[in-house]
Amino acid sequence: MLREDLTFVGTCDIAGLVRGKGFPSTELPTRRKLGIGWTHSNLMQTCFGPILDTPFGTAGDLMIVPDPTAEVDVDFRDGSAREHFILGDICNTDGSPWECCVRGFLRRAITALREASGLELLAAFEQEFVYTGVEDVPGHAYSLNAFRRQGVFGEMVMAAIRGASVHPDSFLAEYGPRQYEMTVAPDAALPAADAAVISREMARGAAFRLENRAIFSPMPVAGGAGNGVHIHFSLHDASGAPLTSDPSGPLGLSAVAGQFAAGVLHHLPALCAVTAPSPVSYLRLIPDRWAPTVADIKPQDRGAALRVCPIFDAAGEEQRQAQFNIEFRVCDAAASPYMALGAMIFAGADGIARELKLPETEARLPTSLSAALDLMDASDAMKSWFGPVFFEAYMRHKRSEAVYVADLPEEELCGRYAEVY
Repeated sequence: MLREDLTFVGTCDIAGLVRGKGFPSTELPTRRKLGIGWTHSNLMQTCFGPILDTPFGTAGDLMIVPDPTAEVDVDFRDGSAREHFILGDICNTDGSPWECCVRGFLRRAITALREASGLELLAAFEQEFVYTGVEDVPGHAYSLNAFRRQGVFGEMVMAAIRGASVHPDSFLAEYGPRQYEMTVAPDAALPAADAAVISREMARGAAFRLENRAIFSPMPVAGGAGNGVHIHFSLHDASGAPLTSDPSGPLGLSAVAGQFAAGVLHHLPALCAVTAPSPVSYLRLIPDRWAPTVADIKPQDRGAALRVCPIFDAAGEEQRQAQFNIEFRVCDAAASPYMALGAMIFAGADGIARELKLPETEARLPTSLSAALDLMDASDAMKSWFGPVFFEAYMRHKRSEAVYVADLPEEELCGRYAEVY
């Protein structure tokens, strides 16, 4: 069979999907500088495909420039084409950053945190999904049998993640029917978001080669178990020393970590429009689903919006300090990891800059995407984080998506999103 080796360059966009273009791999040296052509309204593609609304019209040209630190070249050794793609930045044709680039949004958040505190953030993503290659056997949550029945899929995923230069951490059978979870090791904010995108695509790639699917939709089946994306994070100084823990502080948090958490909780109801950005996201964020419904922080509570994670005493003191982290649980895979992490960091940086205290009362989270978008629209802080052009584009993208599916019954709504994610 005559074949031309191809490379794909793309970005994980507002809809949380990787989109871009492929080209002959022999052109990669040139493409590393010039990227591939893109257009403004490509940003406005909904998760279902159609552009329902756009402030950009049909005019304008951009380019996606590959980032060599986010290149994936994985051979599954099954005779199929390699997974060769590079994540990149959307730039203007003069090479300057485009104001609506999702990776640029995260970079601006990293800068905001550095300016507010001089600190850096390490993050790691836990991602839940449904694997269609196994039967639903009741009562097998977390079981060896459920782990066994996925066959070689987990091994393929872990090997592909490692082959993509991301450090795999765990793979397990989760609580829901056919549900699994994968985690990777923490990294600095931008490579951590890259790793979340890459891991998600490696799971999809492994499932595809086994003629199955990995479904990351927040709610694959109406009334069933939801798929969350949990972001673990910790704060460090410029030398890498951990600064999240203080045993004498509230909940064991250092003063600066408490301020960061307070900022996240203060903005969280509006933040949901970015971290839980689909109508089905709010079918997961309801009581009795081990998912958050209020903006709260609690120690070792998986129903909290922010969970202060445990430290295991077997570790030495230095390891315990490095191990201490907080888990952000109001997120799912309808969100671009760059957008979700960036919004969380912006909120935390604001908490540090304003020296906010942990709240004494718990604000309720919105119960629909439209309600979350209303809160976002009323937030001057979020408008400043996005900038006017990106803010308008995001609002129009998500409001048009909400209207597009507004009349669907829950079962059909979940089915539509399961087809996409």
